[in-house]
Amino acid sequence: MHTGSMNMKRARRAVLAAALAPVLGAGLLSGAAPLHAAEPLDAVRARGTLRIGLEGTYPPFNFRDHRSGELAGYDIDVARLLASRLGLKAEFVTTEWPAILAGLGANKYDVVVSQVSITARRRQSFDFSQPYTYSAPQLMVRRNEPATYASLQDLKGRMLGVGQGSVYEQQARSVPGIEVRRYSAAPENLQDLAFGRIDAALNDSLMVAYLLKNSQLPIRAGARVGAFEPIGIALCKGNPRFLAALDKTLERVRADGSLKRISMKWFGVDASQAP
Repeated sequence: MHTGSMNMKRARRAVLAAALAPVLGAGLLSGAAPLHAAEPLDAVRARGTLRIGLEGTYPPFNFRDHRSGELAGYDIDVARLLASRLGLKAEFVTTEWPAILAGLGANKYDVVVSQVSITARRRQSFDFSQPYTYSAPQLMVRRNEPATYASLQDLKGRMLGVGQGSVYEQQARSVPGIEVRRYSAAPENLQDLAFGRIDAALNDSLMVAYLLKNSQLPIRAGARVGAFEPIGIALCKGNPRFLAALDKTLERVRADGSLKRISMKWFGVDASQAP
């Protein structure tokens, strides 16, 4: 009786699974991730919008234009271009940098287009598109600063400002003796540098070039202190169709020159290609 009862229960479960599979998706019944979580591309297309997470305080990549109050920058233009080529409307969600990848994991947006460097550590938790930017870490110092820092080693015993949770913070902390001050947004970092609260700041070389051209702050470019790094679009793991669609679109806008034109507009150089 016990064996017969177990067989009947298994049979009922099999019938129930067969009936529910078209509705719930086989992934739910097998213990895998739900279909809508594993493949959001159809949901994004049905919605008609691509929700894009970004910092919004990181010129020239993504920031509020002081005249219009609208979001502007390289990342904004790239995100709008990609969304348009995918037949979608770009919808921007601004988030402080330290929480930006956590917000992606919590499904607050579909992708992050905010100069996220592709690192082995980040790849453990997220997938990345092919790179759309290449940039190197660079120091910034006060314009009349007599000290010269040729490398991070020269900053031992000095105060260095970095973005909280950034690859620059990791780079600074890898050198014992540097006093690291973390900032949630770039403007506060640069203001503290200008007013002498820190000795130097470490950030993106493309940002440094832009600031020297457009900012009134008394700062200047310092040494480049690392290799060029690939920067991609971050998305949640386990979305191969979504990732393939982003990569294919990036390949097209790179091939037709659209990505280069955006880079030239903001930087005066083609930062979309590996140096």
